[in-house]
Amino acid sequence: MSLQFVVHYGMHFIVPLGIAYLFYRNVLWRVYLIFLLAMLIDLDHLLADPIFDPNRCSIGFHILHSYVAIGVYFLLLFFKKTRVVGLALLWHILTDWVDCLW
Repeated sequence: MSLQFVVHYGMHFIVPLGIAYLFYRNVLWRVYLIFLLAMLIDLDHLLADPIFDPNRCSIGFHILHSYVAIGVYFLLLFFKKTRVVGLALLWHILTDWVDCLW
């Protein structure tokens, strides 16, 4: 198991639990579930050929990882009802961007 794997999946599964615990303790599991559901944006990988390319950065390549989509995720932060969803989606994008740096 590589360090990249540990960092990537740690950022997808462990850090969101910490974020939920630190900032949303009263609704911890709901917020954590939203962070996990944010990974559904990876469904856009199914539209690529090949579906998985370990050397491809998903940021700016896949439609739900596009700069326009990232702008929409950022706008979600400004509305109370969508703030956690926006935060979760942006965390997912940040996690994938860190993966691109490897």
